[in-house]
Amino acid sequence: MKRLTIIMILIAVLCPYHGWAQKENTTGIKDKLENYFKNYKPEGAQFSRAAHLTDLQIDDESETITVTANDAFAEQSFTPQVVENIYSKIKQLLPSPYASYYLKVETHQYEIQELVPNRLKKHKDDSRIWSTDYQGEPWVRNVNIPYDIKEGLQGRHLSLWASHGRYFDNKTGLWKWQRPKLFGTTEDLFTQTIVVPYLIPMLEHAGAVVFTPRERVWQKEEVIVDNDGSKRNYIEATSHGKWRTTDIPGFACHDSAYIDNENPFEAGTARMVKTTNSKSRYSLASYQPDFPKTGRYAVYVSYQTLDNSIDNAEYTIWHKGERTVFHVNQKMGGGTWVYLGTFEFDKGYSEFNRVTLTNQSDRNGVVTTDAVRFGGGMGNIKRGETVSGLPRAIEGARYYAQWAGMPYTVYSGREGTDDYADDINVRSNMTNYLAGGSPFVPNSEGLGVPIELALAVHSDAGFAKDGEGLIGSLSVITSNFNDGKLNAGLSRLASRDFADALLTNVTNELQYKYGRWNRRELYDRNYSESRVPAVPCAILETLSHQNFPDMRYGQDPNFKFTLARIIYKTILRYVSEQHNLACTVTPLAPDHFHIELSKNKAHLSWEEVKDPQEPSASPTGYIIFTSEGGADFDNGVLVKGKSHEIELEPNILYHFKVAAVNKGGRSFPTEVLSAYYTPSAKKTVMIVNGFHRLSSPAVLNNSREQGFNMDDDPGITYGATAGWVGMQRCFNRDQAGGETMNDLGWSSEELAGMFIAGNDFNYVTTHAKAIASANEYNFVSASSKAVETGKVKLKGYDLVDLVLGLERNDGHSLVYYKSFVPAMRKVLQNYTHKGGALLVSGAYIGTDIAGSEDEQFVAQTLKCTYGGQYRSESNQVNGMGTQIYYYNRLNEEHYAATSADILRPMAPAFTVMQYADGQDAAVAYKGKDYRSFVMGFPFECIKDEQKQRSIMRGILNFLLK
Repeated sequence: MKRLTIIMILIAVLCPYHGWAQKENTTGIKDKLENYFKNYKPEGAQFSRAAHLTDLQIDDESETITVTANDAFAEQSFTPQVVENIYSKIKQLLPSPYASYYLKVETHQYEIQELVPNRLKKHKDDSRIWSTDYQGEPWVRNVNIPYDIKEGLQGRHLSLWASHGRYFDNKTGLWKWQRPKLFGTTEDLFTQTIVVPYLIPMLEHAGAVVFTPRERVWQKEEVIVDNDGSKRNYIEATSHGKWRTTDIPGFACHDSAYIDNENPFEAGTARMVKTTNSKSRYSLASYQPDFPKTGRYAVYVSYQTLDNSIDNAEYTIWHKGERTVFHVNQKMGGGTWVYLGTFEFDKGYSEFNRVTLTNQSDRNGVVTTDAVRFGGGMGNIKRGETVSGLPRAIEGARYYAQWAGMPYTVYSGREGTDDYADDINVRSNMTNYLAGGSPFVPNSEGLGVPIELALAVHSDAGFAKDGEGLIGSLSVITSNFNDGKLNAGLSRLASRDFADALLTNVTNELQYKYGRWNRRELYDRNYSESRVPAVPCAILETLSHQNFPDMRYGQDPNFKFTLARIIYKTILRYVSEQHNLACTVTPLAPDHFHIELSKNKAHLSWEEVKDPQEPSASPTGYIIFTSEGGADFDNGVLVKGKSHEIELEPNILYHFKVAAVNKGGRSFPTEVLSAYYTPSAKKTVMIVNGFHRLSSPAVLNNSREQGFNMDDDPGITYGATAGWVGMQRCFNRDQAGGETMNDLGWSSEELAGMFIAGNDFNYVTTHAKAIASANEYNFVSASSKAVETGKVKLKGYDLVDLVLGLERNDGHSLVYYKSFVPAMRKVLQNYTHKGGALLVSGAYIGTDIAGSEDEQFVAQTLKCTYGGQYRSESNQVNGMGTQIYYYNRLNEEHYAATSADILRPMAPAFTVMQYADGQDAAVAYKGKDYRSFVMGFPFECIKDEQKQRSIMRGILNFLLK
């Protein structure tokens, strides 16, 4: 009895003490954990918010400890190693006996191991992987591509858009930009310069069908041919099957602007005809527009989807006499604009520039047809009392959605009262409406297009106070919506997997390429563009448009290409992993392209360009695209080796370009080179393309100023760009971070709405046309790299025509460019020493002199000295018995030489052209050893084609006769 009493006393005494000790122990654990999270730094990332402990739960009964961190902790990339390290560190902080408890670490309502992306998991999470797939014909397929894509994005449908656009502010009654005008651009324009010229083509070259809810075409002209319009432009032919009007309304347009809730796809009619499998007897609809000017026009078709529509309606696009065939799956996507491609068309009305649709098919059913649209056009949606006055491509998606026949609920959820909010939502709403009823969005009504992934490309705000640091990239998803599931039941963590891959790849590859880049947060937040899409979706904030160090990268076209290629590769791998398919990355474009002539046979050669980051990107073949006698480029011929021979027809001008291919798709093409053969020729000319430069505007970066000085040098983009809003006006780096006219980066608006011409990599053709007009010379052409590396020997050519354009070492570009690298200087010195004639033209021949060797070369070989830069409102040049005018201001027709060189002759050389103020514009040398003609402005910038021909013939006569 006494023993039992002692035990009970001990229990009574010890139990309160044990509870107190446990309480003290728990407090100590919490302090340690709070300190751990307070000092936690995510690997390889910079976050704006610190992590901290939000909860600690200890369940002694189940022997479980649950540690919960705030949402900031969830914004990092969780790899298996990161998760293992976190658990290991926290376990080390737990005293006995808790070190043996089961530990759970949570953040943002997930255990952190759940946030490891599927691509890194040993055992995949099936809830994040599609259990369904689309097996039918793609929405659009180019029948004429001469290669098979087996490990790319063939048959995959993606939705992609570039952030904001010009919108109507309902409160003020004015059209406005959605984001500030900084560093010559605004986010409304800047992100398009990544998506339109680079990312969309990369995805399409890999076989994807890409939908974008903003007008994709940088073209102001728009021509519509409709069955309800002129019978001169729309023509029906009936041979097997009679055309009749459908029972559903179709498209019809009117000349005036469209008011809110006016749907052009409910204003007219459409036509239909039964299919036939006859190859000789069929019915046809022809759409033959009157083109206002020669140029590149997008082609959009429209039709209606009926119960018995077919999946291979055959459209033929006749572009400058060439023929490209598309099959369109009319079982989906009826009642809107369907993009086929962009092609070159001649001015005027011609059967060689049109679109036709036949009822030929091996399927039983009907073909329907409505309007065909050529070009991008100007905004025609009236808000308040006005239209935007800008090209449609620059407007927000809300207005394109109306023009594209979307239901009012899709583009105006606010019923016309808030265009800003509508524009944010319509990008996702259009995606969902198009994809509704497809395997990936089965629980919504829509047009049945199997879109399976969506991406919004944005730029962000934020700046480094020291003016030197980078802000970098972040991504956004929304997982806490619709019970964490997408429309088809897929876990919304599938979006996180995609966003994590984007952020990881962008960071790693930009650091590899440029040595520095910042990874920021992976936000899981309630953003419309990441919440509303019914398929996996992410927002990528590429960089900060408010931070000059970011924009110094962002405005360089080479950076844009690199960034777009990273995004494309991420999409390729993500989609392939979702369907457990192999994938191959498309190759890079070939280089060292050159053409040599043997009698009437042109021998084309080039070199492979390896991608050091992508072993799979090696080419397995090449596509040679040919333009013959003024026609557009054909659909290409597949060859296996790195050379090809073609027989030239006499007196026909040929142009060529080459792309590399593999199982993943094709690359961008090389520059365009030309060749010409005339049987009576006694001499042969070699045209050398030395103009490869792509550049941001001139960079100012000193203790007081930062920014882009477009007045000094506007740079040069890859093709035309819609990216410039105006000149930067404020360079005061002490005023960083604001958005007013007194803040760093603030820009004016005089360039808004212009599609400013850039480097089209086809200026050899301008020289070629001018030389061919003489009909006295054979000529071929080559990339300057082929000449510099000795793959092309200049011996045997009577004249070298070196095209330098805007080539220069500007000191700020991410790629090194130079008018005359040492190898080129040496080649030309040897060539002229042996009597070869030389024609050189470019805007920076003298400006690019850097050191005595350059100066000596210009003086001794080009026979001139540098007399400074010529900048004037006047673009007139006098000489050779005539007056010419050249492009010297930014414009939409041709790249501009906003600065030209004054070149002074070294006796016995002499001046042959002068600028309007009498300064020397061109220098000629006629020696016993050789002859030369050097122009301080680019020959191809001469505005009038007839002037180009007459000037070139005069130069040829001087140099060769």
